Amino acid sequence: MKIVLASGNMHKKAELSDIFRGHTLFLASDLGIRFHHEETGSTYLENALGKALTLNRLIHENGASPIPVLADDSGISIPVLGGEPGIYSARYGSREAGRKLSDLDRNLFLLERMRNKDDRRAFFVCSMVLLMDEYRYFSAQEILPGLLAREPSGTGGFGYDPLLFLPEKSLTVAQLTTEEKNRISHRARAAAALKTLIEEHLERNHS
Repeated sequence: MKIVLASGNMHKKAELSDIFRGHTLFLASDLGIRFHHEETGSTYLENALGKALTLNRLIHENGASPIPVLADDSGISIPVLGGEPGIYSARYGSREAGRKLSDLDRNLFLLERMRNKDDRRAFFVCSMVLLMDEYRYFSAQEILPGLLAREPSGTGGFGYDPLLFLPEKSLTVAQLTTEEKNRISHRARAAAALKTLIEEHLERNHS
């Protein structure tokens, strides 16, 4: 199945392409579409569905052939901070800094907020939507629990990966191999559930 990803993030495309082996993932830019969606939802699911619907509309407006759209919203939530940064993970700290922060700057901002906190529980969340058309979609939401490290460690992945420490692995997510991350991450778990649904859908349509 050909699927267009509602994102311009090459890291995310590479990660999801590995998970969705047997299917072909495109970015909106591959279809000649400039994609942007303002995240106004109050939940991960609302944001993921909003992205999918926006890209679906742009595909129709550009006269491109209909194609399923895959969208996700993800972030890190810290219970002791009341769930922050949550759905604001990608722009966490930008208002205080007066500029868009890099991944490293956001990590350092979060560590500063957690400086005197003993409760280090944290978890990644990923809500993912596969939109078949405007009124048909599948969704899955998964988490990857761990502890917030005291400092960034590892060079793999992106976002907050250097901060989420997995006690059972004694590593941060950024220290995992790509193969290992793609087996256990929040995004991998949500994507695996949707991949199963896709393949069941294709099997029914060809039976």
